[in-house]
Amino acid sequence: MNAAQPVIRRARTADVRAIRALVAPLAERRVLVSKEAVTYFESLQEFRVADLDGRVVGCGALHVMWEDLAEIRTLAVAPDQLGTGLGGRLLESLVEDAREIGVERLFCLTFETDFFVRHGFEVIEGQAVPMDVYAELLRSYDEGVAEFLDLERVKPNTLGNTRMLRTL
Repeated sequence: MNAAQPVIRRARTADVRAIRALVAPLAERRVLVSKEAVTYFESLQEFRVADLDGRVVGCGALHVMWEDLAEIRTLAVAPDQLGTGLGGRLLESLVEDAREIGVERLFCLTFETDFFVRHGFEVIEGQAVPMDVYAELLRSYDEGVAEFLDLERVKPNTLGNTRMLRTL
């Protein structure tokens, strides 16, 4: 049995191909949203990856939405790493990143509600921000922000996911 543990580190440009390969089967099953390569490069600083002997076996991103709010995005683990705790380790590294930059609340849109509940997230209904912040967030071009706001225009794309929030 391989005793080596994946190392969680900041993503590099050379990891984008591997991140896309991890996400592709999940996007095909409509578990994660498919994105163009350029989108991964533009948001690379948001990503952490799990590296096992030079192979990317997991990824996740922290996308800041507002002063106190960020979204956990694109959390994925290679099939051979499922059940090892790697997803939780990746999530907690993103939580630490959030704390470092002053984010107090984390949002996610997920089918994996049990996983996120185990990590302190709760299902939310309605709006999680005051109306003045809501009005500002409406100006965002980001589809994830639109999903957070639960806008009608993105409902066909949200795949029936559950909106969840964690307060740090």
